[in-house]
Amino acid sequence: MVKHIYFLSILLLFNLPAQSTELVETLQKVKPSVVAIGISNPTGSPRIRLIGSGFVVSPGNRVATNYHVIANPLDESRLEQYVVLSGHGTVFKVHPIQQQKHAPAHDLALLTIAETLPALTVSDAPLTAEGSPVAFTGFPITQVLGLYPATHSGIIAAQTPIAIPVDNARNLQLAVLKQLDKPYLVYQLDAVAYPGNSGSPLYHPDKGEVIGIINQVYIKSSREAVLSDPSGISYAIPSQHLLNLMQQPN
Repeated sequence: MVKHIYFLSILLLFNLPAQSTELVETLQKVKPSVVAIGISNPTGSPRIRLIGSGFVVSPGNRVATNYHVIANPLDESRLEQYVVLSGHGTVFKVHPIQQQKHAPAHDLALLTIAETLPALTVSDAPLTAEGSPVAFTGFPITQVLGLYPATHSGIIAAQTPIAIPVDNARNLQLAVLKQLDKPYLVYQLDAVAYPGNSGSPLYHPDKGEVIGIINQVYIKSSREAVLSDPSGISYAIPSQHLLNLMQQPN
């Protein structure tokens, strides 16, 4: 009986789809670069409230995330500040943010920290073709699940014009709205993202090269129902817009 189980395990291993085995190897490279974004409050409970995801980019002390993740004003009287958290589980490090650069029209932010961490490669290739396999890693439902990075996979379902997230429309300035008169293309994904996944890197499963940043999930009814009844449709900003922000002078 034991021999039969052993040979069955070997057979299943050799019959895994190529994409699955590639992603297993790629995750070893991707996960150390994925970080969480939180709000630190020295007098609060909890002291740090997790609100989103991000990932480290060149030269290693910069973190890419969504602008809407760090856009809300904080309570300075309570010493609140946005922070970056590296590591996972109960072993993590808190990194104060020293500098920020924003691209609100593309829902992007670049945060500078003091420490250098493993960086992911950001692709400068044109838009990835529809039907291509993709994966993303981040911290979904961070306040409940904590600092345990989760990976989801799917395909690029479409290249579609950007839509303004309803929750953030009130925060967009007039200049930004004018830029959106000429919408740019984003990736629509056949994959499930959840609150907390905002800022997660979207990458090729075989190489781990970043091609986009998760920034929205289509909600069928209400935000409360997104956990029990997810739509399975998510969106990501193409990496070319992040490269433009990275190349801007400080």
